[in-house]
Amino acid sequence: MSSVYNVNRQINKPIEFKGLKAQYIGYLAGGLVVLLLLFAVLYVAGVQVYLCIAFIGALGFGLFSMVYRYSHKYGAYGLMKAAAWRSLPPALIARSRKKIFDIMQQGQETIST
Repeated sequence: MSSVYNVNRQINKPIEFKGLKAQYIGYLAGGLVVLLLLFAVLYVAGVQVYLCIAFIGALGFGLFSMVYRYSHKYGAYGLMKAAAWRSLPPALIARSRKKIFDIMQQGQETIST
């Protein structure tokens, strides 16, 4: 019995799979691989299987809920825009205009040569 999954991809639209948009599919896949490796490490370390399953299940539920929440909140590219917005400084302070004029002078020299 095989399953067929419908991946919605329209022209100039990001890929969408079961409500996840664009890069969130990759985030979920990467998180699941990390959870699989964590389960293997815990199992090899000698932790009881039922405890491993419960712990990985709780982390998996948290991963799914977080990724779906971010996908619905930020959309296809909003998370990257929010991260870029947080990295901007609150203000640019210039004590003198000398640096600006030096940069402009260098630009004029490269244009003329």
